[in-house]
Amino acid sequence: MHEPKHQIRALHTASTVTVYQAYAPHIGLPAARDGRFPQAWQRDRMTWIKPSFRWMMYRCGWAGKEGQETVLAIEITREGFEWALANACLTHYERGLHTDRAAWKRRLKRAPTRVQWDPERDLHLRPLPHRSLQLGLAGEAAERYADDWIVSIDDVTALAHTIHAHVRDGDLDAARRLLPAERPYPAGDTLLAHLHA
Repeated sequence: MHEPKHQIRALHTASTVTVYQAYAPHIGLPAARDGRFPQAWQRDRMTWIKPSFRWMMYRCGWAGKEGQETVLAIEITREGFEWALANACLTHYERGLHTDRAAWKRRLKRAPTRVQWDPERDLHLRPLPHRSLQLGLAGEAAERYADDWIVSIDDVTALAHTIHAHVRDGDLDAARRLLPAERPYPAGDTLLAHLHA
C-alpha cells in the first residue's frame, strides 16, 4: 500500500495522541512514576517529541544509547498537539513553501515549535520512502507541554526490549503484533499545509 510522503501516523484517541521520548533513567523513571517531568527536566531546552514508535527506536537504538535508556510513551491532548503543529515552522528552508530564505529565518526564530520530516523506519530500523514527523518544542511550547498537555506517561522500555528481541530472533510477525497501533492522524490539509511543500 502506498503511503503519502508527509503524513502523521500515531496512536491516538478522540482526545489524545501518543508521542515518544527517551531519557536517562534519572529523568524517565520519575516521569513515568509521577506522570510529570521531574525538576531535573530542563524546560528551557528544546525537547523533541515523536509520534512514531519505530522512529523513536531508531533514535534511541532500542533504548540502548547512553542517556536514552528509558523510553516514555507520553499521551498528550490533541488540542495541545494541534496547537504545536499550527504554530510550527519547518527546520529547513523549502522553496515554494516559504516566500524566501529571509522570511523562513524570521518565522523560524519566532516559532515556538519546529517540524522536521525524517524517513520512517522499518523493524530493522532501515529508512522507508515516507516520512515521520518530529516536533521540537521550545519556550512557550515546552512550558505548555510539561504543564498542560500531558495526560499520562508510561515507561515502555520493556516493550522496546521485547520487540527488539523478536527482531533479533527473526520473528518479525511477533514484533509487529506488539507495535503500537499507529494510524493516520486526522490533521487535515490545512493544519499541515505550512509544513511541507
